[in-house]
Amino acid sequence: MTAASRTFGLQLPDYPWDALAPYQAIAAAHPDGLINLSIGTPVDPTPALIQEALVAAADAPGYPTTHGTPALRQAVVDWFARRRNVPGLDPANVMPTVGSKELVAWLPLLLGLGEGDVVVRPRVAYPTYDMGAVFAGATSVAADSLDELDAETLAKVRLIWVNSPGNPTGIVRGVAELKTLVEQARAVGAVVASDECYGELGWGQWDPENGGEAVPSVLDPRVTGGSHENLLAIYSLSKQSNVAGYRAAFVAGDGAIVANLVNSRKHAGMIVPYPVQESMRVALGDDVHVSAQKALYRARREQLVGALESFGLTIHHSEAGLYLWCTAGEDTWTTIGRLAELGIVAGPGTFYGEAGNGFVRVALTGTDERIAAAVARLGAKS
Repeated sequence: MTAASRTFGLQLPDYPWDALAPYQAIAAAHPDGLINLSIGTPVDPTPALIQEALVAAADAPGYPTTHGTPALRQAVVDWFARRRNVPGLDPANVMPTVGSKELVAWLPLLLGLGEGDVVVRPRVAYPTYDMGAVFAGATSVAADSLDELDAETLAKVRLIWVNSPGNPTGIVRGVAELKTLVEQARAVGAVVASDECYGELGWGQWDPENGGEAVPSVLDPRVTGGSHENLLAIYSLSKQSNVAGYRAAFVAGDGAIVANLVNSRKHAGMIVPYPVQESMRVALGDDVHVSAQKALYRARREQLVGALESFGLTIHHSEAGLYLWCTAGEDTWTTIGRLAELGIVAGPGTFYGEAGNGFVRVALTGTDERIAAAVARLGAKS
């Protein structure tokens, strides 16, 4: 290859959501308009107190800190104690991130992983876990338990992704399951990174406001045995606070790992803007807006469950989060096509790994009017 003919850029697979374009076109032709329930982007207004905090901090001429302001890190610590049953977290072991997706994508590289190292992710999972391994030159392996791995693979495991509540399945891992995973990971010297961005959105047995228990964090003392060694919890405010546009998230856990991440990110200039840090601080201190938003999602979920079932879909798991994981017992794209004819766009299960074949993901993130329209259309076809 000559210098003139060299191709620059990572050779990555096409972004999967582009494959939905033909079905979006079909849905857009519906006389009552398109209802896009394929992605989990919030549609309700950002709470006023968060907007006001952003504006109040807008005069920010200096560089923000990579580690996060002491006030923000204390707000994270207080939130963990109040909402996630994680008392005594050291503020030094907290760091804000530019949304949670960038950390998911870059964590294997920032941990120093590379060729020969294995990253384990759930069998049905958010595609970015795989991309993070690709960026680092590591190998991604799909497994829901380390017991599924052979001895040779297990010996190479350096990072294990947990996603609870899961996207797209809505599966919640209980304390006992998390504890076992942590013990197994520590036995092989692997880091457990728990993506917990739907942690406030539990339903049924995982809904504290309806008599259930809170979704457990990997940093819960019942899981950790009293030590956060080799453990990281990642959380995003996008879903609970309608701030996806702010890119507001954080990571907490093992102090040595967090300190290394802070140092690496200083070199790379990966910094959360100060006004966003302030808006995060305010959002984390207010539970009222979280409860109000959850009530909206709870009502939308209840409407969609019945409508999807009447349409012939069976809902699997979906105990928490913003999605209903459904199957009609047919090819994923057949179901996507039938929904598109009704003007409804859902997420193809095939985007989340081979185990997602036959499933579709339906998001709760539509306005009340669009959810009601979807329910009416689904009911008309039942």
